[in-house]
Amino acid sequence: MKAIETTATINESGQLTLDKSLGSIKPQRVRLIVLISEDDEIDPDETPTEIVIEGIHQGLREALTGQTIPLSAMWEGIDAE
Repeated sequence: MKAIETTATINESGQLTLDKSLGSIKPQRVRLIVLISEDDEIDPDETPTEIVIEGIHQGLREALTGQTIPLSAMWEGIDAE
C-alpha cells in the first residue's frame, strides 16, 4: 500500500476536491483518511506543506551541487550552555 499526502477542500455537498493532481496514478478505488481541524482557524505557526516541500527540494539541490558547509562550521558562533 502506498500513502500520498495532499490537501483538499470539502464543498457544501460533502464532496472532496483535491488542491492538486495526484499525478499519473491509474484509476482505482482508494482508502481515504480525512483529518479535520477541530477549529476553523489555520494554525498561524504551522508552515504550509508547499513551503516545507520547496525547502526540502532546495536543500537536495544544494547537496547535489556541492553547496554545503561542514557540520562543525554550523556550530561556530552558537553559544550552547
